[in-house]
Formats: sequence, C-alpha cells, structure tokens
Amino acid sequence: MDVEVQQPEYEFGTGILYVFGRQLKLFRERAGMDRAKLGSLTGYSASTIASFEQARRIPPPKFIDQADEVLGAGGVLSASKEEVARAQYPAFFRDAAKLEAEAVVLHVYATQAVPGLLQAEEYARAVFAMWRPQLDEEVVEQRLTARLARQEIFSRRPAPHLSFVIEEAVLLRPLGGEAVWRGQLEHLMLIAERRNVEIQMMPLSRQEHAGLAGPFTLMEMKDGRRIAYAEVQGDSRVHTERQRVRELERTYGTLRAQAHTPAESRALIEKLLGER
Repeated sequence: MDVEVQQPEYEFGTGILYVFGRQLKLFRERAGMDRAKLGSLTGYSASTIASFEQARRIPPPKFIDQADEVLGAGGVLSASKEEVARAQYPAFFRDAAKLEAEAVVLHVYATQAVPGLLQAEEYARAVFAMWRPQLDEEVVEQRLTARLARQEIFSRRPAPHLSFVIEEAVLLRPLGGEAVWRGQLEHLMLIAERRNVEIQMMPLSRQEHAGLAGPFTLMEMKDGRRIAYAEVQGDSRVHTERQRVRELERTYGTLRAQAHTPAESRALIEKLLGER
C-alpha cells in the first residue's frame, strides 16, 4: 500500500501546538505560577514560556516532562510529547521522520544537497535559509533544531546500519559559501569513520546511471517491514507495497555498484578539500 502524505502544516497558533499551549497555561495558572516562576523551575525564560503557551515555539520533550512534573499535570502534558515533537517537521515529512527514527537499516540516495542526516549545522541552516517560499527565522530555527535532533540516530544502540549514495555534483555545490562548504565536507569525513555508516559518491563521469528518476530512501524496521520514501518539491509518498519497494531496492543496489566505493569516496572528499 502506498501512502501519499497530504496532511496540512501545523501553523503557529493552531493544531496540536495550540492545544498543548492552552493546556500548559491552564496547568500553570492552576498551580498559581507566573511564567517567570515556571521558567526558573525548568531552565527557560518567561518569554520562552510565553512562546510555548502561544504556540509560537515548539517545546522540547525534556521541558514537557519537567512542566508536567512541577505543575502536577499527572501525565497530561507528557502524553502530548510525541505529537508535539512531530510538529517540528514540515507536514510532508512527519510520517517518514517517525519511520526513520525506528529503522534498523536505512539507505539514502541524494541528488540535490547533502542528506539531512549528514548535514553539519551551518550547512543545514544555509539550506533552510534558501528555501522558497522563504521561511520565517523562527521556522528556520525550528526546522534546524529538528534536523539536528534526527542525527541522534548515529548514537542509537544497537546501532542501525546506514548507507548513503550521493551525487558528486552535491559535493561541488558550495551551498552557504566556502567556509560552510568546507565544514560540511569535513563533517562528512568524520561521519564516514563510523563503522555502521557507508558513504558513496556517484561520479559525474559515469556513462550509466540507475537513479535518473530521482532521490529516495529505503528503510527496514525491527519487525522486518521494508518501506520506501520518495519526496520532490514538498510532495511525498511512503511506499509499503512490496513490489514497489523491491523495485527501489534493486535500483539502490545498482546505484551502489555504479558509485565509488566508500574508500574511493573518502579520497574524493579529501581531494576536494585539498584543492580549495
């Protein structure tokens, strides 16, 4: 079965964020606390607490648990934690983000930019700043935080197996400027040293190429389910139908065979760093 993601965005001040903010304010007032007091107990400023209550910022899970405890909410606030966390992502990516966080095997083919899981902070910030239509600064910071949080996948135990095939053109595109670009290449080198991560570059010189239909991600879950995710221009689809997933698995296998080996790919990155 294929699932096309068409759910609306959570706009600031609406949806789950609005509901959580109202609940937070009600529990705070019931406890007889002002925003400054709640902030002092949880490590946030009064203005930040106001932003949480007004659904202008997305509260992190740690704050939600702290607030639930100090306000005596009895688990009501904590029960919203997963849905609030999902609101960090644009609507078209929310289902994929949840699956990604649970995957034991992840394969990514990228064509336009370094995959989000491999992005250094300043590179990711530059990518969001270039988004069109333009994103508000608050949304940029929100999505940056969410993107960096996804990278906790590298610290999971047991460690998932992660592989990436990235077009060489991505490495040649200095998004964000020279310093940001160099920092991103150095970040790739560090991640490539992890034993559970394989990064391969698809050279521009290849005369045969299996990935001309575009980027995609393959995921294998703990229960053995195999899922594919494809996205273009904000339109996305989660594929669970076995035949379609199998087709993309075959495509990815061919891409890996056509790409540089992980060792050759590291050498390519080193060469680029040495040339600039």
